[in-house]
Amino acid sequence: MSDTHPHRDPVLALRDLVEVIARLRGPTGCPWDRAQTHRTLVPYLLEEAYEAAAAVTDGSTEEMKDELGDVLLQVLLHAQIEAEAGHFGIGEVADSLRAKLVRRHPHVFGEEQVDTADAVRLKWEEIKKHEGRPVRERHLPALVAAAKLVEVQEAAGQPVPIGARLRRPEGALQPERIVGEILLEGVALARQLGCDAETSLHRFIAEKNRG
Repeated sequence: MSDTHPHRDPVLALRDLVEVIARLRGPTGCPWDRAQTHRTLVPYLLEEAYEAAAAVTDGSTEEMKDELGDVLLQVLLHAQIEAEAGHFGIGEVADSLRAKLVRRHPHVFGEEQVDTADAVRLKWEEIKKHEGRPVRERHLPALVAAAKLVEVQEAAGQPVPIGARLRRPEGALQPERIVGEILLEGVALARQLGCDAETSLHRFIAEKNRG
């Protein structure tokens, strides 16, 4: 790497970080880190993911760097626990991800031709279906799962119609506020009808996915 390059060598940086994680989990490491399991770390994984999302959306560059580091810490801790059990380490995680990215981008690493981002999105989902991976959609927050469904249907040229229950406001100057008001009203309506908004949306998405 050039001496004038502004960034730290990623290979060396990650190697040093992996060594720190191994020491924290080692016999003379931190009692808290050594006591953690996959299950005890799940709340932190979720918390850090949401904080990283907030930093990417509204934070500064420094906040984003810090929060992405916290997410990376969770990934490395889970990989270290598996390495200690003799199953896999962060190297195997990286290899698995690399292979998946190559497999799901045949238009980049193979001979297929894809012209649009929508076509790429559809090809990604098609390849994913044939990988035999377990379906984990139910564990996504309902709005995240809904956003994915909307994106896939738009890519397929079958956008979710607007107008059955809602009308698009004319000349909306604060779209986020308007959407927030609509969603909050939907949650309030669900409560009045005696159902849970999160569960209702999950069940409706499941019906749509079943076709």
